[in-house]
Amino acid sequence: MSKKIIVTSSRAPAPKGPYSQAIIHQGILYVSGQIPIDPRSGELKKGTIQEEAELVLNNLKAIVEDAGAKMEDVIKITCYLTDIEDFAGFNSVYERFFSDSPPARTTVQVAGLPLGVKVEIDAIVAVS
Repeated sequence: MSKKIIVTSSRAPAPKGPYSQAIIHQGILYVSGQIPIDPRSGELKKGTIQEEAELVLNNLKAIVEDAGAKMEDVIKITCYLTDIEDFAGFNSVYERFFSDSPPARTTVQVAGLPLGVKVEIDAIVAVS
């Protein structure tokens, strides 16, 4: 029976509740939803959709890399936006992180996200 491996990155915000930043199980990394929290200060950084998306994706990238993978290994992304009108601004940042072989993606508008942020992203990643 395979075990799950808890992944922790000091380059991403520490969990604020009873969950792990990420889990590896049977060669797949499952990254918990990331919101725009500065990993150094632990402070929430609200801003434009572009500013929030940049921080969220950098946090996601840190976890992926510290788990031994690359952004090219991301298989599936789920993006949660509080306003679908922010999609174009969000996408302008997102495409810089996934310019080559982008993963499958779902983007949904939600009624609200933790701490009133505009965006949250989780990921599924293939790891060696």
